[in-house]
Amino acid sequence: MALNFSLPTPLGYFGALVESDEHFPLLESVASLAQDEYPELDVQQVLGDVDQMAARLQRRVASDAPMLERVRALNQFFFSDLGFGGNLNDYYNPDNSYLNVVLHTRRGIPISLAVLWMELAGSLKLKAEGVGFPGHFLTQVSLPVGKVVIDPFTGQSLSRSDLRERIAEIHPNLPLGDGSELPLGLYLQVSTPRQIVGRMLRNLQEIHRTQQDWPRLLTVQERLVQLFPNAWEEVRDRGLVLAELGERQRARKDLSAYLREAPNAFDRETVVDRLAELGGLLP
Repeated sequence: MALNFSLPTPLGYFGALVESDEHFPLLESVASLAQDEYPELDVQQVLGDVDQMAARLQRRVASDAPMLERVRALNQFFFSDLGFGGNLNDYYNPDNSYLNVVLHTRRGIPISLAVLWMELAGSLKLKAEGVGFPGHFLTQVSLPVGKVVIDPFTGQSLSRSDLRERIAEIHPNLPLGDGSELPLGLYLQVSTPRQIVGRMLRNLQEIHRTQQDWPRLLTVQERLVQLFPNAWEEVRDRGLVLAELGERQRARKDLSAYLREAPNAFDRETVVDRLAELGGLLP
Protein backbone atom coordinates (compact mmCIF):
# COMPACT_ATOMS: atom_id res chain seq x y z
CA MET A 1 0.00 0.00 0.00
CA ALA A 2 1.38 3.42 -0.99
CA LEU A 3 1.90 5.88 1.85
CA ASN A 4 0.63 9.41 1.47
CA PHE A 5 3.19 11.99 2.58
CA SER A 6 1.40 15.02 1.12
CA LEU A 7 2.00 18.28 2.94
CA PRO A 8 -0.89 20.05 4.65
CA THR A 9 -2.46 23.00 2.87
CA PRO A 10 -1.52 26.45 4.20
CA LEU A 11 -4.94 26.65 5.84
CA GLY A 12 -4.58 23.19 7.37
CA TYR A 13 -1.14 24.06 8.68
CA PHE A 14 -2.45 27.29 10.18
CA GLY A 15 -5.40 25.47 11.76
CA ALA A 16 -3.05 23.04 13.51
CA LEU A 17 -0.91 25.90 14.83
CA VAL A 18 -3.80 27.86 16.34
CA GLU A 19 -5.78 24.93 17.70
CA SER A 20 -4.72 25.30 21.33
CA ASP A 21 -4.28 28.40 23.49
CA GLU A 22 -1.99 26.44 25.79
CA HIS A 23 0.57 25.83 23.04
CA PHE A 24 0.14 28.75 20.67
CA PRO A 25 3.28 29.46 18.60
CA LEU A 26 2.81 33.18 17.91
CA LEU A 27 5.82 33.72 15.66
CA GLU A 28 5.15 30.64 13.53
CA SER A 29 1.43 31.43 13.26
CA VAL A 30 2.16 34.98 12.10
CA ALA A 31 4.88 33.81 9.69
CA SER A 32 2.46 31.32 8.14
CA LEU A 33 0.05 34.10 7.09
CA ALA A 34 2.33 34.91 4.15
CA GLN A 35 1.77 31.47 2.60
CA ASP A 36 -1.43 32.71 1.00
CA GLU A 37 0.54 35.28 -0.98
CA TYR A 38 3.81 33.34 -1.21
CA PRO A 39 2.82 29.66 -1.59
CA GLU A 40 6.43 28.44 -1.83
CA LEU A 41 7.41 30.15 1.42
CA ASP A 42 9.41 28.03 3.86
CA VAL A 43 8.06 29.12 7.23
CA GLN A 44 10.83 27.26 9.04
CA GLN A 45 13.37 29.37 7.18
CA VAL A 46 11.66 32.52 8.45
CA LEU A 47 11.86 31.17 12.00
CA GLY A 48 15.50 30.31 11.43
CA ASP A 49 16.23 33.86 10.27
CA VAL A 50 14.70 35.23 13.47
CA ASP A 51 16.71 32.73 15.52
CA GLN A 52 19.90 33.99 13.89
CA MET A 53 18.98 37.57 14.78
CA ALA A 54 18.31 36.49 18.37
CA ALA A 55 21.69 34.75 18.55
CA ARG A 56 23.44 37.92 17.34
CA LEU A 57 21.61 39.94 19.97
CA GLN A 58 22.40 37.51 22.78
CA ARG A 59 26.13 37.73 22.03
CA ARG A 60 25.95 41.48 22.69
CA VAL A 61 24.29 41.30 26.08
CA ALA A 62 25.83 39.87 29.25
CA SER A 63 23.75 37.09 30.75
CA ASP A 64 23.64 38.94 34.09
CA ALA A 65 22.82 42.36 32.58
CA PRO A 66 20.07 44.31 34.38
CA MET A 67 16.68 44.16 32.69
CA LEU A 68 16.60 47.83 31.71
CA GLU A 69 20.02 47.44 30.08
CA ARG A 70 18.64 44.48 28.09
CA VAL A 71 15.73 46.60 26.86
CA ARG A 72 18.11 49.34 25.74
CA ALA A 73 20.37 46.82 24.00
CA LEU A 74 17.35 45.32 22.22
CA ASN A 75 16.14 48.72 21.01
CA GLN A 76 19.61 49.68 19.81
CA PHE A 77 19.94 46.38 17.93
CA PHE A 78 16.42 46.28 16.45
CA PHE A 79 15.75 49.90 15.56
CA SER A 80 19.22 51.39 15.09
CA ASP A 81 21.59 48.62 14.03
CA LEU A 82 19.15 46.55 11.94
CA GLY A 83 17.05 49.57 10.96
CA PHE A 84 13.57 48.15 11.56
CA GLY A 85 10.79 50.73 11.50
CA GLY A 86 7.38 51.66 10.21
CA ASN A 87 6.58 51.73 6.50
CA LEU A 88 5.34 55.30 6.34
CA ASN A 89 5.46 55.46 2.54
CA ASP A 90 3.31 52.38 1.89
CA TYR A 91 1.46 51.69 5.12
CA TYR A 92 -1.46 49.74 3.61
CA ASN A 93 0.64 47.33 1.56
CA PRO A 94 -0.26 43.76 2.61
CA ASP A 95 3.45 42.90 2.57
CA ASN A 96 3.78 44.87 5.81
CA SER A 97 1.96 42.00 7.52
CA TYR A 98 4.14 39.23 6.06
CA LEU A 99 7.17 38.49 8.23
CA ASN A 100 9.28 37.13 5.37
CA VAL A 101 8.97 40.51 3.62
CA VAL A 102 9.36 42.55 6.81
CA LEU A 103 12.60 40.73 7.59
CA HIS A 104 13.88 41.59 4.12
CA THR A 105 12.76 45.21 3.85
CA ARG A 106 13.03 46.07 7.57
CA ARG A 107 9.69 47.85 7.17
CA GLY A 108 6.32 46.91 8.60
CA ILE A 109 3.28 48.03 10.52
CA PRO A 110 3.26 48.29 14.33
CA ILE A 111 1.91 44.81 14.99
CA SER A 112 4.24 42.90 12.65
CA LEU A 113 7.23 44.81 14.05
CA ALA A 114 5.94 44.12 17.57
CA VAL A 115 5.85 40.35 16.96
CA LEU A 116 9.52 40.37 15.92
CA TRP A 117 10.51 42.70 18.76
CA MET A 118 8.76 40.51 21.34
CA GLU A 119 10.44 37.38 20.01
CA LEU A 120 13.86 39.01 20.38
CA ALA A 121 12.90 40.28 23.84
CA GLY A 122 12.09 36.73 24.85
CA SER A 123 15.57 35.60 23.79
CA LEU A 124 16.94 38.03 26.41
CA LYS A 125 14.55 36.60 29.02
CA LEU A 126 12.48 39.76 29.07
CA LYS A 127 8.75 39.48 29.76
CA ALA A 128 7.44 41.27 26.68
CA GLU A 129 3.76 41.56 25.83
CA GLY A 130 1.65 43.07 23.07
CA VAL A 131 -0.83 45.82 23.86
CA GLY A 132 -3.85 46.55 21.66
CA PHE A 133 -3.64 50.29 22.29
CA PRO A 134 -5.98 52.73 20.51
CA GLY A 135 -4.45 53.96 17.29
CA HIS A 136 -1.83 51.30 16.89
CA PHE A 137 -0.25 48.31 18.55
CA LEU A 138 2.37 48.74 21.28
CA THR A 139 4.66 46.48 23.29
CA GLN A 140 5.50 46.55 26.95
CA VAL A 141 8.12 44.94 29.17
CA SER A 142 7.63 44.33 32.87
CA LEU A 143 10.60 45.44 34.97
CA PRO A 144 11.11 45.30 38.76
CA VAL A 145 10.37 49.05 38.92
CA GLY A 146 7.38 49.07 36.58
CA LYS A 147 6.70 48.79 32.86
CA VAL A 148 8.46 50.14 29.80
CA VAL A 149 6.08 50.80 26.88
CA ILE A 150 7.59 50.86 23.38
CA ASP A 151 6.11 52.04 20.10
CA PRO A 152 7.39 49.37 17.67
CA PHE A 153 6.70 51.67 14.72
CA THR A 154 9.28 54.25 15.83
CA GLY A 155 11.20 52.66 18.69
CA GLN A 156 10.09 55.44 21.03
CA SER A 157 9.74 54.70 24.74
CA LEU A 158 6.41 56.18 25.82
CA SER A 159 5.82 57.94 29.13
CA ARG A 160 2.46 58.12 30.87
CA SER A 161 1.93 61.62 29.47
CA ASP A 162 2.78 60.37 25.96
CA LEU A 163 0.17 57.63 26.29
CA ARG A 164 -2.46 60.04 27.59
CA GLU A 165 -1.81 62.39 24.68
CA ARG A 166 -2.26 59.56 22.19
CA ILE A 167 -5.55 58.50 23.75
CA ALA A 168 -6.75 62.12 23.86
CA GLU A 169 -6.13 62.46 20.11
CA ILE A 170 -8.50 59.57 19.45
CA HIS A 171 -10.95 60.06 22.36
CA PRO A 172 -10.73 63.77 23.20
CA ASN A 173 -13.61 63.71 25.70
CA LEU A 174 -12.32 60.91 27.93
CA PRO A 175 -10.88 61.84 31.35
CA LEU A 176 -7.52 60.15 31.93
CA GLY A 177 -5.45 60.00 35.06
CA ASP A 178 -5.79 58.98 38.69
CA GLY A 179 -8.57 59.13 41.25
CA SER A 180 -12.00 59.57 39.72
CA GLU A 181 -10.60 59.80 36.19
CA LEU A 182 -10.41 56.84 33.83
CA PRO A 183 -7.27 54.79 34.63
CA LEU A 184 -4.63 54.64 31.92
CA GLY A 185 -4.25 50.91 32.61
CA LEU A 186 -7.55 50.22 30.88
CA TYR A 187 -5.81 51.03 27.60
CA LEU A 188 -2.78 48.87 28.32
CA GLN A 189 -4.54 45.53 28.37
CA VAL A 190 -2.33 42.66 27.22
CA SER A 191 -3.30 40.96 23.95
CA THR A 192 -3.19 37.17 23.82
CA PRO A 193 -1.37 35.46 20.93
CA ARG A 194 -4.75 34.56 19.41
CA GLN A 195 -5.87 38.19 19.59
CA ILE A 196 -2.62 39.34 17.99
CA VAL A 197 -3.03 36.99 15.03
CA GLY A 198 -6.67 38.04 14.76
CA ARG A 199 -5.72 41.71 14.64
CA MET A 200 -3.17 41.01 11.91
CA LEU A 201 -5.77 39.13 9.87
CA ARG A 202 -8.30 41.93 10.31
CA ASN A 203 -5.73 44.43 9.04
CA LEU A 204 -5.42 42.32 5.89
CA GLN A 205 -9.20 41.89 5.79
CA GLU A 206 -9.70 45.65 5.73
CA ILE A 207 -7.11 46.15 2.96
CA HIS A 208 -8.60 43.47 0.69
CA ARG A 209 -12.18 44.54 1.37
CA THR A 210 -11.36 48.16 0.53
CA GLN A 211 -9.78 47.02 -2.74
CA GLN A 212 -12.66 44.56 -3.36
CA ASP A 213 -10.05 41.85 -3.82
CA TRP A 214 -12.48 39.01 -3.13
CA PRO A 215 -10.12 36.03 -3.73
CA ARG A 216 -7.55 37.38 -1.28
CA LEU A 217 -10.26 38.40 1.15
CA LEU A 218 -11.59 34.85 1.09
CA THR A 219 -8.21 33.39 2.11
CA VAL A 220 -8.08 35.81 5.04
CA GLN A 221 -11.65 35.02 6.01
CA GLU A 222 -10.95 31.28 5.94
CA ARG A 223 -8.15 31.84 8.45
CA LEU A 224 -10.38 33.94 10.69
CA VAL A 225 -12.94 31.12 10.77
CA GLN A 226 -10.15 28.73 11.80
CA LEU A 227 -8.82 31.14 14.41
CA PHE A 228 -12.21 31.93 15.97
CA PRO A 229 -14.31 28.80 15.37
CA ASN A 230 -17.16 29.99 17.60
CA ALA A 231 -17.41 33.47 16.10
CA TRP A 232 -20.36 33.13 13.76
CA GLU A 233 -19.87 36.62 12.36
CA GLU A 234 -16.70 35.30 10.72
CA VAL A 235 -18.76 32.57 9.04
CA ARG A 236 -21.22 35.25 7.92
CA ASP A 237 -18.42 37.35 6.47
CA ARG A 238 -17.02 34.34 4.64
CA GLY A 239 -20.46 33.70 3.19
CA LEU A 240 -20.71 37.28 1.96
CA VAL A 241 -17.30 37.01 0.27
CA LEU A 242 -18.30 33.71 -1.33
CA ALA A 243 -21.41 35.43 -2.68
CA GLU A 244 -19.24 38.12 -4.27
CA LEU A 245 -17.20 35.35 -5.90
CA GLY A 246 -20.34 33.72 -7.34
CA GLU A 247 -20.11 30.62 -5.11
CA ARG A 248 -23.79 30.71 -4.31
CA GLN A 249 -24.17 27.30 -2.68
CA ARG A 250 -21.27 27.73 -0.28
CA ALA A 251 -22.45 31.27 0.48
CA ARG A 252 -25.96 30.01 1.25
CA LYS A 253 -24.50 27.37 3.58
CA ASP A 254 -22.50 29.93 5.58
CA LEU A 255 -25.26 32.52 5.79
CA SER A 256 -27.83 29.89 6.75
CA ALA A 257 -25.52 28.64 9.51
CA TYR A 258 -25.11 32.20 10.78
CA LEU A 259 -28.89 32.72 11.04
CA ARG A 260 -29.31 29.40 12.87
CA GLU A 261 -26.46 29.93 15.33
CA ALA A 262 -26.97 33.67 15.94
CA PRO A 263 -30.76 34.01 16.16
CA ASN A 264 -30.58 37.44 17.82
CA ALA A 265 -28.07 38.93 15.40
CA PHE A 266 -28.50 42.67 14.84
CA ASP A 267 -28.16 42.24 11.07
CA ARG A 268 -30.52 39.30 10.74
CA GLU A 269 -32.88 41.03 8.27
CA THR A 270 -29.98 42.12 6.05
CA VAL A 271 -28.61 38.56 5.92
CA VAL A 272 -32.08 37.13 5.23
CA ASP A 273 -32.42 39.53 2.28
CA ARG A 274 -29.00 38.55 0.94
CA LEU A 275 -29.88 34.88 1.28
CA ALA A 276 -33.09 35.43 -0.67
CA GLU A 277 -31.04 36.91 -3.51
CA LEU A 278 -28.86 33.77 -3.47
CA GLY A 279 -31.71 31.28 -3.50
CA GLY A 280 -32.95 31.17 0.08
CA LEU A 281 -32.20 29.50 3.41
CA LEU A 282 -30.63 26.04 3.43
CA PRO A 283 -31.96 23.49 5.95
